[in-house]
Amino acid sequence: MAMTPLGGSGDDDAPIMDINTTPLIDVMLVLLVMLIITIPIQLHAVDLRLPVSKTPATQTPPVPIQLRIEADDTMRWNGEPLADRAELQRRMLDAAAQVPVLPLRIEADGRASYGALAGVMVAADQAGLKQLGVSSTPVGP
Repeated sequence: MAMTPLGGSGDDDAPIMDINTTPLIDVMLVLLVMLIITIPIQLHAVDLRLPVSKTPATQTPPVPIQLRIEADDTMRWNGEPLADRAELQRRMLDAAAQVPVLPLRIEADGRASYGALAGVMVAADQAGLKQLGVSSTPVGP
């Protein structure tokens, strides 16, 4: 007895000799669900040892030095007017010698020249002040 494909030219009254795979698939799915349920849940925990800060949390951040560049390129150090660039350089060197080094916040008027701002930034870099903040006020109508 030979097997013929479905729809072939064989005898129409002959029994179909294919295996019914539906019960096999059902049993496999049940076994898979049982396997998933019975496997213990794996928790992938990573033990991290992070560094502990040596500074107390209550320590307040240092108050930055305020350097204001006015519209006529005159400068004010924490509100006090500076006489010339030599005094600016001297104060920057003194500020860089402090521990901890205080940040420098430069506030430029919108009408101040770019050369004055660039000169202050170069002087701060030469003095060793690495924490700079620059802000500008817009020019009004």
